[in-house]
Amino acid sequence: MRIAAAAIVAILAAPAAHAQAPAAPPPVPEVMPFDISYGQPIGLDLANKAIAAAEVEAKKHNWKMSISVVGPAGYLVAHATMDGTQYASIEISQVKARTSALFRRQTSVFQNGVNSGGTPAQLSLVAVGGGVASEGGFPIVVDGKLIGAIAASGGLSSQDAVTAKAGLDAITVK
Repeated sequence: MRIAAAAIVAILAAPAAHAQAPAAPPPVPEVMPFDISYGQPIGLDLANKAIAAAEVEAKKHNWKMSISVVGPAGYLVAHATMDGTQYASIEISQVKARTSALFRRQTSVFQNGVNSGGTPAQLSLVAVGGGVASEGGFPIVVDGKLIGAIAASGGLSSQDAVTAKAGLDAITVK
C-alpha cells in the first residue's frame, strides 16, 4: 500500500515539477528592430501641411483634436489645437509625437505592449523616456530617414490614430 501511495504521489508531483522548470530564453535577434536612420529634421512648411491634413480628417468626423509635429529629436516644430479640444490633449499630443520620434516607432507598439502585459524592457522604455503608450503617434519617414513624428490627441486612441495618420499620409510617398 505504501508503495502504491508513493507511486501516486510521484506521478502527481512529476507534472508540477516539470511545469516549474524555467522556459528557455528566446533567441537574440540579429537585426535591430525599428532601426531607422535619422534625416534632416522636418521643416515648418511640411509640418503645417501634415497638421492641416490631420485637421481636415478630424473635422470630417466632428472630432476635436490637438495635433503636434516634432523633429527627430522630439522637439516641437508645429502644433495646432482645434476649438473645443480638451486641454489635456495639448500635452498628450506633444508627448505622443515625442515618443514616436525618440523611439522610432508608432506609439501603438507601446499601447499593445501594455495591454498584453508586455515585457519589462518594453514597458521600461516608456517609463524612462517619459512617453505615452497610446495609439495616435507615427514616425515621419521620408526616403528611409526619420525626419520627425506626428501625433494627435482628443478622442479615443483609435480616433487619434486616424487623425494623425491622415496628416502622415499627406506628406509621405507610399
